[in-house]
Formats: sequence, structure tokens, C-alpha cells
Amino acid sequence: MVEGAAPGAGEEGRSWPAAEPDLWRQVVEQLGTALMVVDPAARILAVNPAAERLLGRTADAMRGRDAHELLHRDAGGGALVRERCPLLRALSERTAAGGDGDSYLRGDGRLLTIAWSASPLTDPGTFKGMAVLFTDATGDHGTRRERAERAAYTSALEDLTERLTLVADITDVLGQTLDADEALARLGRLLVPRLADWTAVDLRTGSGQVHRVAVTGPAGRHTALEGGHERLPEAGEADPSPLVRVLNGGDPVLWDGVGAAVPPGSPLAARHSDFLRTVGATSVVTVPLASGPQITGALTLVRTDPAHPFDAADLEVVGDIGRRVGLVVDNARRYGRQRAVAEAMQRNLLGPLPQPGRLRLAARYQPAPVGSQVGGDWYDAFELKDGTLALVIGDVVGHDLTAAAGMSQLHGILRSLAWDHVGMPGGVVDRLDDAMPAITTVPMATLVLARIEGHPDDGPWTLRWTSAGHPPPLLLTPGGHARYLEAGQGLLLGAHLSDGGSRPNATEPLPPGSTLLLYTDGLIEIPGSDLGTGLTRLRRHALGLAHASLDTLCDQLLARMPPGSTDDVALLALRLPSE
Repeated sequence: MVEGAAPGAGEEGRSWPAAEPDLWRQVVEQLGTALMVVDPAARILAVNPAAERLLGRTADAMRGRDAHELLHRDAGGGALVRERCPLLRALSERTAAGGDGDSYLRGDGRLLTIAWSASPLTDPGTFKGMAVLFTDATGDHGTRRERAERAAYTSALEDLTERLTLVADITDVLGQTLDADEALARLGRLLVPRLADWTAVDLRTGSGQVHRVAVTGPAGRHTALEGGHERLPEAGEADPSPLVRVLNGGDPVLWDGVGAAVPPGSPLAARHSDFLRTVGATSVVTVPLASGPQITGALTLVRTDPAHPFDAADLEVVGDIGRRVGLVVDNARRYGRQRAVAEAMQRNLLGPLPQPGRLRLAARYQPAPVGSQVGGDWYDAFELKDGTLALVIGDVVGHDLTAAAGMSQLHGILRSLAWDHVGMPGGVVDRLDDAMPAITTVPMATLVLARIEGHPDDGPWTLRWTSAGHPPPLLLTPGGHARYLEAGQGLLLGAHLSDGGSRPNATEPLPPGSTLLLYTDGLIEIPGSDLGTGLTRLRRHALGLAHASLDTLCDQLLARMPPGSTDDVALLALRLPSE
């Protein structure tokens, strides 16, 4: 995968893409085949030493030059129009390509006839250019043996290109999710059938047990084996089987799956050998899934055709894939622990709601989908010292455990400041804004603080509120009316009022039988849709549910959210009794 040139990476001034330095250094720098990396405009980003030798040019002399203009010539050595260049055509179409018989100009003026193969390089969602492997085919009218040797060599080049492309694709796919199960399922679909006929992933748990979490095979064959999450027998460190050696910190292993001996007293190795016999394994690669020194599991690749066993090059590629998968699994586990802590923190704070008099309250908290980061959304409802009901909906800026911790801090401080305050809500939020940088870790947050004034049984009721950059409350009134309460809007917490003035407040009479809805932006902000569309959608759905119970209203508003949301949602609803 190409991230961009990193000058001065090599001893001779060669520059290689900044990403994956180990792979480039170990595989490409020592590669005996000429390799050139070009960007989408055909500018040369990097060449390896073999390309420097073959072209008679230094990397510095080629870097940044147009590959077609610098190298490509017709058979007589003259300039070749760009429209006739197959490499430029492949770049424009972003597809793999190859050729045999093109002419390249060396630095000493001599023409080379080359055979070449090019594969696209991608970064998540972005085409970065091409990796071009080429070899000297000058004198192509040689003997039949020479032509056969060149054909075999070209096939080997294409195999290497495919391996490099596979590693780039896997890196791309694994980077798109923080869910380990999803990542491993995607991994299997990429490896089968491009590199293997079967794959199996075994992970260590915290207790030292081993679980087979993913098995992928060819469609329509042995489907009962596919899936995962099978608990495997434990094995001692003395077990000599390749799988157990790898799980216990051993090096990657290329081995004959059929002939693998299973020592007595090794149930894990026995179970794995049963799997290999069942799928008809003839060649097996097992590599560790590792994050630094920590071995999180093992990846096993199986081929079933005796004519195509794995080789040392495959072992190196699969070992590199194992390191990448190990990092993904480790990150997913860390993320899962952080998410569990954050969700527990939020749910512990979102306690039972009061039900003063005939007023009715309902609330919901929906975490972000698995694979998304947890946020700092929260709601609260509590009775103040004077008997007035206070309502709060808030969202701490950020999506991580820090945001959840900040939500916890604001929750407690706001309750303390509001408890005995008898004035407008804006005064409480002003004090919270002043205190926030000194006694919390929250950089910014939005919230609505509201007071429901009036006798809890028979009213009349008045809503007084202030908003610190939060989406406006939605009021449903009898007769099928719904409108957003857009007054009382001020700057979000942490923005710091420059004029030293007080926050705005707003007042609204609440008719009997009306419903007030407070929510966080996860309910209205859907990727690919603008805010106005989200607000219109919420208003329409809320109107259709105006006569439903509060619990049904909240549940259905969440259920009717369109797919694609990556944020958590907090929802607080109040309903006044009818006269």
C-alpha cells in the first residue's frame, strides 16, 4: 500500500512508501526483480535496486518523473504517444495489466525490451497508483527453452504482484472495523480462494484457553465446518505440534498437514489434525497472530492440491498478514474493554426516573452500533429542592472513554448546582460553564436544562429552559401539532461567552395532554443525510406516535431510525395529563 514517498529511507537515497516499512525492506529491497511504483498520474514514486540496475538510472534521477515520458519508447527508440501506452491505460482504468515486448530506454541510451505486470495499489477508499514489476525480455526470439524460462519468470512476477496486492487489500479491509469477529470473517473471504482453500483462526482467551473463532472454506464444500466459536481442548507447552508451538510463541511454520504426527496427550493437536484430514490438507501454513511480544492466536492456511503447495514466499506473506491481524484483534479487545466500561458507566448514571404526581416520564439510551466508538450522551430527571421537576439532555464532545467519564462529571456537578437554584435555568448553566475547565476534563459539551413548573397533578404547567448548543426540544400538542422549540439557544459549554453576558432562557406554556421530547443528535444525524432531513423525519415519526404510550413512543422512535447511524442516542420524554 502506498501512503506517499518518504525520502532518504534507503542507503542509496531510494525512497519507499511510508507505510509498511518492514514489508518493503524485507521483500522489495532484496527482490531480484525490477519494481517501480507510480502514482495515478504516472509519476514515479519509488524504484528498487533491481530497477536501478536494469534501467541504468538512479532512484533520485527517476523519482517524480513521468514514467511514460522518461522510459517508454517505440521499437525504433522514438517517443510513443500516450494514448498507445498500456500502462497509462491501466492507470486510468485502475485495473491490473501486463505486457510483453514494450521498449524502455536505459540511462545510457540503450533500448530494453521488457515483460511487465502491474497491479493497483489502494488505501481505504483511495486509488494510490500501480506497482509495476518488469524484467528484461531483450532477445525474445531465443530458444524454446529461453522462452519457457521467461514465461515461468513472468508467471512468478505475477504471483508476487498478487501477493503484494492481497496484503494491501487485507490491510484496507481490516482497517475498516473495530469488531474482531467481523474482521476475521472478512479476512477469510479475502484469503479463500486467492491464497488458500481453507483458513482457520484460533484465539487465546484471558484464561489461557483456545477458541476456534473462524473457519472459512470454499463455497458448497464441508459447509458444516464453516463458522467458528468452538472451544478447543487445552494443550501444554511441551506439545510439539505446529499449531501449539505457534500459540506458545513459536515462529511461523510451513508443514505437511497430512503427515503431522499427533503425540499422545495432545487433544488440541488431535482436534486440529482431524480438521486437516477432514478438509484434505496437503500443505499447511500456521503463523502467530501477535501484537508485539503478545501472542493472541494463530492463523492456519490450508491447500488441498498436491501440485500447488505453499512455499517460503507464501510463508513470509502469511506471516506479515498474521502480524496485521494480531494488531486488529488486540485493538478490538482493548476497544471492547473500553466500550464495556463506558457503557456500564453510562447505564449506572441513567437511574430510575421520578414520576411526580400525574406527570409521566420515559427515557432510553441506545449505545452506538458495535464497531463504533461509545460517546458521552446522557439524560437526567430529578426533583429540585422547591419541588420543581428538572430535565436534562446532554452530549459531551468526543467518542471514547474520556467522553463517558466527562459525562459522569457533568452529571454530578449539574445536579449539585441546580438542586437549590430557584431562578432561570440559564444561571445554572452559566455556573457550570465557569466551573467546567477547573473541575472537569470536558473540553466541550452540549445540553438542554429545563424546569417544569406547576403543580404535578393539575398544573398549569410552564416549561422554562436554556440550550447550550443542543438540538431543540420537540413539543407535541393535542390536535396533531408538533413544533421545535428553537428559542433559548446559546453557545455550547466550553466555548466561553466573550461578552460576559448571561445565557438566554425561554418560556413556553405546556397544554394538558402535550408531550415534550428531548434527544441527542444521534437520533437525527444519519451519515449521508443533512440535519434538516433528520429533524423532519423525527417530527413526522413523533406525530404518528403522539397517541401511543411514552414507552412505545421511545421504542418506536429508535426502531424507525434509518440504518447507518454510528452514534449513541439518549432520549427523554415527558407527558402531561389531559384535563
